Amino acid sequence: MAPNAEQTAASSDGFGQVERHGIDQVPLEERHGEPRELFWVWAASNVNYLYIVLGGLLAVFGLGIVQGLLVVLAGNLFWLAIGLLAISGPVSGTPSSVVSRSMFGVLGNRVYTGVFNWPTFIAYEAINLCLGSLAGFALADHIGLSTDRPVRILVVVATAVVTLAISVYGHATIVRMSGFFTALLGVGMVILGVCVVTHADWHHVTASHGLHGGALWATMIAGITIIGSSPLSWGISADYARYLPPDTSKLAVAGWTALGGFIPAVVLGAIGVVAGSVVDMNDPQTSLAGVLPDWFYPVFLLMIVLGCVTNNILTMYSSGLCLQAIGIPLPRSVTVLFDGVLGVAIACYALFVSDFTSTLNNILELSVALLGPSIAIYATDIVIRRNRYDGQELHDFRPGSPFWFDRGVNWAGFAALFLGTAAAVLCLNTTLYVGPVAHALDGADLSSLVGPVVALIAYAAGIRLRYPAHAARTVNHTTRPAPSLAERPTEPAV
Repeated sequence: MAPNAEQTAASSDGFGQVERHGIDQVPLEERHGEPRELFWVWAASNVNYLYIVLGGLLAVFGLGIVQGLLVVLAGNLFWLAIGLLAISGPVSGTPSSVVSRSMFGVLGNRVYTGVFNWPTFIAYEAINLCLGSLAGFALADHIGLSTDRPVRILVVVATAVVTLAISVYGHATIVRMSGFFTALLGVGMVILGVCVVTHADWHHVTASHGLHGGALWATMIAGITIIGSSPLSWGISADYARYLPPDTSKLAVAGWTALGGFIPAVVLGAIGVVAGSVVDMNDPQTSLAGVLPDWFYPVFLLMIVLGCVTNNILTMYSSGLCLQAIGIPLPRSVTVLFDGVLGVAIACYALFVSDFTSTLNNILELSVALLGPSIAIYATDIVIRRNRYDGQELHDFRPGSPFWFDRGVNWAGFAALFLGTAAAVLCLNTTLYVGPVAHALDGADLSSLVGPVVALIAYAAGIRLRYPAHAARTVNHTTRPAPSLAERPTEPAV
């Protein structure tokens, strides 16, 4: 008796089994799942300590509770864009690092992914490992364990091993575990919120610490950029939607993805803002102990560790797909392991050899100038093509193939990326660099708005002028037979 579709799907993407697919197109008979699963995937990865830190920074900048909450809401609206990007997954059956071949060409995409995307993932892996490990060090110290170097190295390695185990198993295991992680972290988030709210200084509601007029607006806009940097770093939402059937509701895919990131980000950001009314948020990991019950402080530290693990699960999984998209002919499970080992090495260097964590954070501050335009280009391409992506055509590397453009490069994509990033850099206001536009506007950082808008306009104009056939082209992604491996020999083995 022939296996049915559910049995076939389970054999290639089953819980507790190493996922067989990488960047190759998921066949129609192996598509499965429901859009609501995406909510738990994104919620689990975003019940993260970083959002508390970012919310607390708004208080450090001098914003009162009302202004801070408004900024948290506004900055997290970028999750709507991440939801939009997710709809390219079911229709193409491929991850974001393959769909982006439409924007940069089948060969140009290797440069874009290798130079811009993949290094950003590695940096975020290292930052998450550092944050989780620092909380692990504090937890070990709190319960009376030695915190000498061997113990600290063990904490880093243990955190990485748990993360890598789930990332290597892949999609089905990530989806199944996400509900459990969300519930566990959600309970801790509620308790933390209650503790913070009951100690809050609500007089802060009307206080703005002397900020008025232009200075107040400049600070709020800078805050939106900082808060928006988190959703803007998740331009890989198609990776987790690509197993859904191609006729899945686009609204459901976009909505569940966006809500999964938006809700925990807003709640935790708000906790950080409110906590800033009573504690010093320059060092929240330590100072929050003053408003937490003694029994809950070690639980809070464990929440930080687990939140960094769940965030890194997605980061490591997608970084492995990026490495395949660059052209590395290795299975996804191997590329994930390679990226994980590299992330551990960088984190250990940062923690034990040099103050590299601050350097990485500065790089990530500047990365907003690149991430915003990248997501704007992706979203614009979805709109222009009306989300019509043929997964097999995206894997066709033959000269003259549908995404060959000019010798394998879509110059409209690179031009838009350059112009959008340049415009964003002019508007940046970071600890390392203040752009001329930000300086002229009394420090207002408009990079998260200006960069994407310029990239959107440049890409829409470039693709219509340079490649008008692509703008008007209609494809049928469900009936065209796949090219043989001999016809696309440059694809990595999976």
